[in-house]
Order: sequence, then structure tokens, then C-alpha cells
Amino acid sequence: MDPVSDLIRSWKIPVGKWGKSLIDFVVDYFQWLFDALKISLNFVVEGTTAGLLMLPPVVLALLIALFAWWLRKSWKLALGVLVGLLFILNQGLWKETVQTLVLVTGATALSMGIGVPLGIWSAHNPRVWRVLQPVLDLMQTMPTFVYLIPILILFGLGAAPALIVTIIFAMPAPVRMTYLGITSIPRPMIEAGEAFGATKRQLLWKVELPAALPSIMAGLTQCIMLSLSMVVFATLIGAPSLGNPVNKALANRNIPLGIEAGLAIVVLAIILDRMLASRSGAKK
Repeated sequence: MDPVSDLIRSWKIPVGKWGKSLIDFVVDYFQWLFDALKISLNFVVEGTTAGLLMLPPVVLALLIALFAWWLRKSWKLALGVLVGLLFILNQGLWKETVQTLVLVTGATALSMGIGVPLGIWSAHNPRVWRVLQPVLDLMQTMPTFVYLIPILILFGLGAAPALIVTIIFAMPAPVRMTYLGITSIPRPMIEAGEAFGATKRQLLWKVELPAALPSIMAGLTQCIMLSLSMVVFATLIGAPSLGNPVNKALANRNIPLGIEAGLAIVVLAIILDRMLASRSGAKK
């Protein structure tokens, strides 16, 4: 063996032990907080899912198609959404699809609710952005399965840890896109608002946010797609979603089930993307 390499390995930095000590500390002193958060999130997610599943599948599919028409004012889109949902129902994956839809919607709402204000704050404060940028890089580049270990220890199995993991994975998108939208506003536009005596709050709501809206909505679309991909992985920690039949197909080498579940995920992703396309300024 190379003596230099042996010397470097002999002085190994115990980052793994430090991480375990940190998690042990959090568990010892703050487990009550994580338990309360888990109970609350499980109540909301499971209650919403149960409420939607009480509706006849065809009725719920029609309601979603009507919502798509309201968003886009396109009967073709509404018909496509209805056909896609009926295809999923035909494949026997309706319950898993509703569970996935609830998780994706919840994770997207929370990610946008946290990410957009952070993006606005960092766009107005360069110091905040310098601190936030490496954190966002870490959240986006860390392997997915690494998220699951500490979240599993803190929250256990179920929908709540899946929601937390999905938020961590998807939130950088709205933060970055909001920051990009705010910082890309032409300076003369800001100066025009200031010349008319607008306060900082008025500039934000009447100038900056309307101008940055296409970028923010693009961040929303990215957030939805990232949430959908992460929810599938989160089945490994007990998330009820379309990832369950995917994992079953993989474990049992069940090709038909794998194709059916994969197509259901694709159809759901296309539906969500097309429903929000015009709101993000895209022409599809």
C-alpha cells in the first residue's frame, strides 16, 4: 500500500460519528417536536386522501377535468385530463394515484410557501443569497437515499416523512427561480416605480412580483415534477403512492405491473404539467 495514502487514512475525520452524535442529540431533546409534526402532517395527508377516496372515482376525475378547464379554458385539455385519469382507473391504480396526488400537492404547496419568500429575501439581500446558495446546492446534489436515513430516524414510517423528504428535494427550485425572476427585473422598471413614490412593499407587490411571475410559475412547474419523482422514492419509508406498485414490480420482476405503474406516473406528470403550462407562461 502507498504509505502516503495509509497516513491520510489513519487520520480519518470522523464526520460519520459527528453526524450520528448530532442526530442522537436532536432525538434526545426534540423528539417530541418531530412526533407532534408527524401526527399533524399524517392527519392532514391521510384525512385529505380519505376524503377524496370517498368520492366515486369518475366524479373525482370529472372534477379534476373541470378544474383543468377552469385553469386553461381549453376543452381539449379537460378531455385529455379526463381520458388520462380514466386510463389510470382502468389499470386499477386509482387509490395509489390519489395518494400520490395528495402528497405532491401538499409538498408543492409547502415548498412554494417556503421557497418563494426565501427567494424574495435572498434577491433583496446578497448576504442571505451567499449563505443560502451552498445550502441549496447541498439539497439538490445530495443523493436521494441519504435524505431517507435521518428522516426515517426522526419521523419513522408513513406519509409525514415522505412529505418532509419531498419538500427538502423540491424546495430549491422555487427559491432559485424566484431569485432569478426578481434579480432579472430591469433596473429602469424599479426606478420608475420609485419615481412614482412607491414604497418597498408596493414595489414588491405591484412591480417585482408581477414582473417575476413567469419565472416563479416556472419554478412551480419544476417543483411539481421534482415532488412527483421524489414521492416515488419515498415509498421506501412508507409513503403511500404509485411508487408502491413500482417497487413491487421491481421486487417480483413483474413486467406488466411495472409498465402499468410507470404509465400511470407518466400520465399524472403530463396532466399536472399541462394544467399549469399556461400559468407559467409556456405555450404547449
